[in-house]
Amino acid sequence: MTSRRHTYRNLKPLDEAREIFLSRFRDLGMEPESIPVRRALGRMSVHAVKAARSVPAYHAAAVDGVAVRASSTFSAFPETPVLLTAGTDSIPVNTGHPLPEGTDAVVMIEKAERTGAGWEIREAVYPWQHVRKMGEDIVKGEIILPAHHRVRAFDQGALMAAGVLEIAVSRRPRVLIIPTGSEVVPPEEVTDPIRPGLILEVNGQVLQSMAEECGAECTLARPVPDKPEKIRASVLSGIDEGYDVLLIIAGSSAGSEDHTPAVLREAGELLVHGVTVMPGKPTLLAAVGNRPVVGIPGYPVSAAVSFREFVSPLLWRIQGLEPPERREVEVAIGRKLPSSPGLEEHVRVILGRIGERVVAIPLTGGAGMLTSLVRADGILRIPPETSGYSEGEKARVELLSSPGELENRLLTLGSHDLTIDLLASALKERSEGRITVSSSNVGSMGGLAAVDKGIAHFAGSHLLDTETGDYNRSYLGRFIKSTPVTLVTLVHRWQGLMLPKGNPKGIRGTADLTREDIRIINRQAGSGTRILLDYELGRGGIDPAAVRGYADEEYTHMSVAMAVTSGRADAGMGILAAARALDLDFIPVTRERYDLVIPTPLLEDARIALMLDIIRSPEFQRQVLALGGYEVEETGRIQAL
Repeated sequence: MTSRRHTYRNLKPLDEAREIFLSRFRDLGMEPESIPVRRALGRMSVHAVKAARSVPAYHAAAVDGVAVRASSTFSAFPETPVLLTAGTDSIPVNTGHPLPEGTDAVVMIEKAERTGAGWEIREAVYPWQHVRKMGEDIVKGEIILPAHHRVRAFDQGALMAAGVLEIAVSRRPRVLIIPTGSEVVPPEEVTDPIRPGLILEVNGQVLQSMAEECGAECTLARPVPDKPEKIRASVLSGIDEGYDVLLIIAGSSAGSEDHTPAVLREAGELLVHGVTVMPGKPTLLAAVGNRPVVGIPGYPVSAAVSFREFVSPLLWRIQGLEPPERREVEVAIGRKLPSSPGLEEHVRVILGRIGERVVAIPLTGGAGMLTSLVRADGILRIPPETSGYSEGEKARVELLSSPGELENRLLTLGSHDLTIDLLASALKERSEGRITVSSSNVGSMGGLAAVDKGIAHFAGSHLLDTETGDYNRSYLGRFIKSTPVTLVTLVHRWQGLMLPKGNPKGIRGTADLTREDIRIINRQAGSGTRILLDYELGRGGIDPAAVRGYADEEYTHMSVAMAVTSGRADAGMGILAAARALDLDFIPVTRERYDLVIPTPLLEDARIALMLDIIRSPEFQRQVLALGGYEVEETGRIQAL
């Protein structure tokens, strides 16, 4: 078969595509099955359920005390107790004991006293006082649960108490997940170093867990090669085996090796090919053998969006269940966020409450960045009719965590450093998970601006004053106009050139960066590392235009180190700790001070106070030193301004 490139046809808006898909399977439902009540948590009852016995099944004492006939106590008072004969007129009972024959009430033990002849009763009781009467809770034959009720924990208790040990519920949907791609392999079958061209099959696990969260039973198939006949055979086999929903991972786009659209068109009915949502545009929606089949894009974020928007609502609907309510919060957009009109864009954001408002900072990275989902606190939906959001504009964000977590989250923007990640981990551990840190690497200057605008709790900075050799102080007056701040040193660290192991091209310093056979990877404009490189180039009289790769940017030290490790670049300016982490060679250039810039009023915040306490602790400083490339003699010191 000759490979040829396909095109999207008739892209559908998200809401329209979802309606087409769900309406096509409106009559699809799960047949009932009978299961033990002990396993019925979260399942949907098919019929009304009636009690097989009354609860309690007998008259029972509701308190510890003495069972009596109530009429025999009517004249009892604390000053003139009534003496009742033990064993006939008064019988001791404990809570839950059957009420002895001939009695109809229980005197609380505090109101009775044992005597030689029997029991002195100091308070009268009325008939059936302190007694759980037979059927008081549930009467045999009455309806305990209605039909189409989602079974909860206490429902299980009531059913079992009423003698109902099995219940008819809607069967769980069976989902088959089919990864495709000749280059796709399960992680368990790969050894390091990974051969170039291989792709680890991890989307299947993500989708399986998401489907199970929706109450489905999943089977993750082995990856299927990029062969139309093999993909078709896998789909038809899944239909024949009775799976209710099929998910085909990758191959849904418009590339020459993307065979899924043609396969589904031939095997059944292709309902939608392409949706005006980003990420997630290549989503396919189809019907094969009257079963829903979804072509899931191969990029991780696109796959997650496709599942959330189409598969999740379908799974809840066919079980007769209402999907969990999506929680939202109003936010202020932390920085300008452009978008392409005509596409509904789903932007991953980090969130933090600063003062009276919740601030949302967009995360960088495309649809292939799985870690952007790991780090995200919420999803911002940009409507297709808009061109984005302005800085400070109000919007609604769908939460990926609980609203309560926002109250204890610290938001940090600024320069990247490995010790920030270490600090975040220590904070979470010391607070027993209560305090968390969300960060965005926007460079030192971006961090100072964020503190001034009130959209960050603190910022990391290492801005070199090229005239004095000092760090950060001179920049505060230029970039922070409206917020008093305190400068706290986190670490001193070594910056230099990171090089491949063994320095194969014999680079000796920044002067060699102009060589024709050398290509660098740079940090983004506004970062302290970019300023340092520019300073070193200026000292050597080197025009940045003469350095190949000067315009190629990354946002973290580890990303620069990875670019050098992978061979994308021959050199990059970064910290010694990052070079050591990836076993790179390192030529030191300068020792610099890395500070935290904290709004002074926040020093009284308990979260910031705990953070500073951790920074000054010997244990944290030992962990920093273990990373290599750091010095801690001033760690935790407040710098004079």
